[in-house]
Amino acid sequence: MSSESSGEIQFSNLFSPLEVGPITVRNRICETTNTIESYGHDAMGAPDEHFIAHHIAKAKGGTAWIGSETWLLNSPLPDHAVDEFYEGAAALQLAAYQLPGYQEKVSEFCDAVHAEGSVAIFQLTHLNHALAASSVPTTNIYDYVPHAMGEEDIEFILNTYADAAELAMRAGADGIEIHCAHETTPHTFLSPATNKRDDEWGGDAEQRTRFVIEGLRRIRERVGGNIAIGIRINGQESRQGGYDLMEFREMAYYIAETGFLDFINVDVGHCFGVHAYVPPSYHAPAEFREAGKALKVDVGDRVKILFSGRINEPVVAEELLRSGACDLVGMTRAGIADPEFPNKVREGRMLEMRRCIGCNRCIGEAVHSRAPRAAYRPVCSVNPVIGQEVFWSENFKPAAVEKHVVVVGGGPAGLEAARVAAMRGHRVSLLEKDRALGGQLRLAYKVPGRDSFEDFFYFQENEMERLGVDVRLECDANVAMIDELSPDVVICATGSTPRADLEAEGLDSGSVVMGRDLLRNPTLAGQRVALVSQESYFETPNIAEFLAEKGRQVEIFHMWTQIGSEIDRYSIGTVMKRLEETGVKIHTGLRLSKVEGSTVTCVSAYTGQQENFDGFDTVALVYGSVPESALHEQLQAAGSVKELYIAGSAWVPRRIAEATSHGARIALAI
Repeated sequence: MSSESSGEIQFSNLFSPLEVGPITVRNRICETTNTIESYGHDAMGAPDEHFIAHHIAKAKGGTAWIGSETWLLNSPLPDHAVDEFYEGAAALQLAAYQLPGYQEKVSEFCDAVHAEGSVAIFQLTHLNHALAASSVPTTNIYDYVPHAMGEEDIEFILNTYADAAELAMRAGADGIEIHCAHETTPHTFLSPATNKRDDEWGGDAEQRTRFVIEGLRRIRERVGGNIAIGIRINGQESRQGGYDLMEFREMAYYIAETGFLDFINVDVGHCFGVHAYVPPSYHAPAEFREAGKALKVDVGDRVKILFSGRINEPVVAEELLRSGACDLVGMTRAGIADPEFPNKVREGRMLEMRRCIGCNRCIGEAVHSRAPRAAYRPVCSVNPVIGQEVFWSENFKPAAVEKHVVVVGGGPAGLEAARVAAMRGHRVSLLEKDRALGGQLRLAYKVPGRDSFEDFFYFQENEMERLGVDVRLECDANVAMIDELSPDVVICATGSTPRADLEAEGLDSGSVVMGRDLLRNPTLAGQRVALVSQESYFETPNIAEFLAEKGRQVEIFHMWTQIGSEIDRYSIGTVMKRLEETGVKIHTGLRLSKVEGSTVTCVSAYTGQQENFDGFDTVALVYGSVPESALHEQLQAAGSVKELYIAGSAWVPRRIAEATSHGARIALAI
């Protein structure tokens, strides 16, 4: 039996075709719409070579349903008002679909999708903080209070759906969906938390569906039965006063009864809370599958159900289909981590599949990037090609001359450098001082809810074996050892070490440890732990939760206004919930001044006033990292290596994506 047929048999539901309205989808794997800004920003969101390269990679890789990125439709502005509400992908005046030449660009994209045997589905979105069903903040994460829409506003917006749907159809789209979830304008009509109207657009569950039904009716009148029509809808709100699963089912039933729908795309959650609609690694795969299963019961086969919610594993996708939870499976982040994963699964090559680790860099950063929109590029922690597809297509080539490449360090930067160098045909030796590959990810995956990080170094271990990389573990490299190997190239990916406190007093006390060391050996921590933090990403809350789960009483002392300020909005709610549930206490605006016995003395970040906190057995410092670049400096001084590079955190400590990207780009240049 061939590997291909064995994969198709094992995942027979996942790789079976499906009719959705007038279209046939070749398998059940879907890229749901995800706005990660993959275009080149030269045409306000019109598909360009970067956009096409990113999304078509998924179609080439076997994804049957390409949802690409949302179309933000125009909303009306009063005379002399400007759009000042662009925040979190929300805007009033971004009608790129109305620009000259946009339809031609969309046609080019659709043709490319169809050439790979996939279908192109476009999402139509009204998302802003200025106009809504009622003057109630669209989301609790911002304090904008919108203007309640009048009849003229409603008429304007409903017509834009029909206009955009017609343009999509003419451009070759196979389907469209109205975005009715995630704080969009239709969502504000559906939710009892945001729809407080007493006219025909508000009221009970049935009346609140009127806006969505009217939008669908106008679309259907315009496009007929030529393309599939659907909605994306939230199966259960995670906000006070929002609708629950039963009320969602009632509304979805009323909408489906109109006959306007061919599919319903359902996920669960809110933009900031628990459960977030882009669930991070802390959540179980397909945690809210009951929302999809309930809809299947309610609407039967007449409307197809697409369910998504952290499904990065084909085994889970097959189970969802077999159990009747859905007809189509949204596997968007799985396709970002590895655009080829469907083909690998179908062909029985699952060991080669690079799995999404649920860190949320891809979507969280796109929504809240601090980079100028024109400068932002998509990012994936485990796949350095993402957002750089055109660059890689131009620069990834077999090596002109085979070289012996020695990589020192088996963390993300070193592993990716070794993998790409070997793929290009170089002879690669990887030297790692620990007993296993993975670097600091070997510590991170020990944290509750971060076990999926293990998938990254398992993938890399498999790749090292498949590509014939000479891996030497428990090998503490030095200049003499490297000279003995006679390499042509050395890449120092030696990582980083914890940053110490250089200002506080009493740090030579036996009670002071590095927070990272507690992940290696939690027995170093006494019963009461003061976790002193000067970093604002996941390290502080992760170590705190790890210790709390081990039965320690943990108090965080953070240097500024809040912990986790760099954590994406889809993860922060879950992170804070878990700390609250494990009893972790948090003090902010404090810096460590002195440790004396069991007393921790801090100073206010604002006034400099001192405050004592008593009764701690252990003080753990979480101050981020400093580069471990000594070997690189020694090799530079020796001058015996022809080509010498420094990669990842050995250069500047950052995050996984920066490390993998840096290592890969060095390997491309060799």
